[in-house]
Amino acid sequence: MTSTLPPAAIFILGAFIIPFLRGRVRAGYLLALPAVAFWNLLYLPPGQSWQAGFLDYSLIFCRVDRLSLVFGYIFVIISFIGIVYALHVKDSGQHMAAFCYAGGALGVTFAGDLFTLYLFWEIMALASVYLILAQRTEPSRAAAFRYFTWHFFGGICLLAGIIMYVTARGTTEFDYIGLSDPGSYLIFAGFCLNAAVFPLHAWLPDAYPRSTVTGAIFMSALTTKSAVYILARTFPGAPILMWAGAFMTCFPIFYAVIVNDMRRVLAYSLINQVGFMVCGIGIGTQLAINGIVAHAFCHIVYKALLFMSTGAVLHMTGKIRATDLGGLHKTMPFTAVCCMIGAASISAFPLFSGFISKSLTVAAVAEEHQTIVWFMLLFASAGVFHHAGIKVPFFVFFGHDSGIRTKEPPLNMRLAMGAAAFICIFLGIYPAPLYNILPYPVDFVPYTAFHVVGMLQLLMFGALAFTMLILSGYYPAELRALNLDTDWFFRLPGRAFIRFCDKPLKFLAGAMAALVSAITAWFRSLPATSVSIENQIDRFFHGTLTSLPALIFSWIRPFKTEISQLSWNLAYILVPFVVLLLTILVLII
Repeated sequence: MTSTLPPAAIFILGAFIIPFLRGRVRAGYLLALPAVAFWNLLYLPPGQSWQAGFLDYSLIFCRVDRLSLVFGYIFVIISFIGIVYALHVKDSGQHMAAFCYAGGALGVTFAGDLFTLYLFWEIMALASVYLILAQRTEPSRAAAFRYFTWHFFGGICLLAGIIMYVTARGTTEFDYIGLSDPGSYLIFAGFCLNAAVFPLHAWLPDAYPRSTVTGAIFMSALTTKSAVYILARTFPGAPILMWAGAFMTCFPIFYAVIVNDMRRVLAYSLINQVGFMVCGIGIGTQLAINGIVAHAFCHIVYKALLFMSTGAVLHMTGKIRATDLGGLHKTMPFTAVCCMIGAASISAFPLFSGFISKSLTVAAVAEEHQTIVWFMLLFASAGVFHHAGIKVPFFVFFGHDSGIRTKEPPLNMRLAMGAAAFICIFLGIYPAPLYNILPYPVDFVPYTAFHVVGMLQLLMFGALAFTMLILSGYYPAELRALNLDTDWFFRLPGRAFIRFCDKPLKFLAGAMAALVSAITAWFRSLPATSVSIENQIDRFFHGTLTSLPALIFSWIRPFKTEISQLSWNLAYILVPFVVLLLTILVLII
């Protein structure tokens, strides 16, 4: 046993003390937890520690190597920044959920076996659901329900895959798995869902904009990036990930251009950026793995900065749609500057953090001579500058003057934005501290004439295209509408299911009740010797058959309004149980 603690324990156990603290004591305690966690990380010994027996296997709560440490560092850093940003929040439940969420991400990062991984995986899912519900609006409640259903399905796939994998291979080790058997494919599906890989991505732009202002910071940083870490450890070099990641970088661009909600724009750009990481995992070389780790590190910070900037606008104005905003640079200049720094970073402008991390992945693709994928990444780089780099700051802080006159957000929110902006600039100018902690030795120089000039040309082309579209009036209009993604395939059958529950099922219940009444009336007309038979049949029909439709309808009725709004899909309920049933059958056979 070591003198250090499992990183997850500090956050998760520490979260339960928060409700008992008030005022400055609570604020100091909230800031102390990530500080202690970071100090603990610095002294974690390499290798495995904190093990416990479970059935015939070992649970490993702390497995430390260079890959897990990088993600551990950034998860703790962003937790500290997120807590500073959220110090004004009085709701202890949100703070508890945030720490449990971050603790779950740390638990996943340092897990040494699949069962421990699954435990912390589910802690993350439950804690993040609360951060959506805490917004306490009808749309957030509906989004939280859908988000939970998606991740419940992913958790079932993961658990079923783990059971099959452990049964087949006799090991619970959390390391390279590869795609080779049904268990590994189910595990892969569970991981891809959390990484928002197409088509398992619709939950992200649906839920993230509905979370609390402060909760969005943690959500943008933890779920998808912990999935990136897991995929990098378990499925590096899988060709399907290279193509899936390349596609992920491209398709969100078209949605982000037409979306009106600025946090939804950022959610789509998040999928775009995770696509670069997934693509790098599919390449699987040392340079590619270094690239995805560096990009995850930088992305967590600049994406949090963008969500903090738009969150500050939402906090101060109560508005987040492009059609409602504009001209805020006059009264929120600091927030506008921070947003522009985040926009420059995500666009990979030279001297900003995105440039020194994205270049690694693009170079790794070029080294493997994947020409089509390379062109897709270049297109995606121009596209992200178009929507996240220009659209967000332009429509929120510049563009037309909305007439809104407000002020800068509270000091704690400005300090958090300033800290994230500083990291974006510092790493962009001096990437050595980040390069030195990457999993493999780095022999890469980002600031060459070829890289700098090539990226600037690409970005200027994107800026020119945006300007021409705006001036010509051909830029897609910002409409107050819900733009359906792949969830269209779930919402449409959902409406049909509601209609079935509302009419045919009630008709079936009435018809069955009438049939039972007729049969029992006939049995009552028989001689007295048949009374015992009559009673048994009557008990069966009235106690079992007639109760089934009523039971189903009584169960579904309270959710009727909610399901109508959510367009709930019957497959959401059936598929997880079918997967679990098939798993059990396979194990039995």
